[in-house]
Amino acid sequence: MKSMNYTYVLLSEKDCKQYVGYTRNLKLRFEQHNKGQVQSTRHRLPFKLMYYEACLTEDDAKRREKYLKTHYGKMFLKKRLKSYFMGEQ
Repeated sequence: MKSMNYTYVLLSEKDCKQYVGYTRNLKLRFEQHNKGQVQSTRHRLPFKLMYYEACLTEDDAKRREKYLKTHYGKMFLKKRLKSYFMGEQ
């Protein structure tokens, strides 16, 4: 069986902004973000994993990442995670 690829959304506890990415190893990538090993996010530690999707191929994960960074993708996440954000208030 082929390994899965993941598109994920992190929430910075420092500035409450989201970060969207993709990876083959979600657990390792999340640890790398929280240890400051990812240059683009090291100044926004710590993070919470707030959402992820499993994809069959790397291309699918990349496409999904790209979509989630668009206006419509952000609206999708807002709607999908509505109960998450309501609990944060």
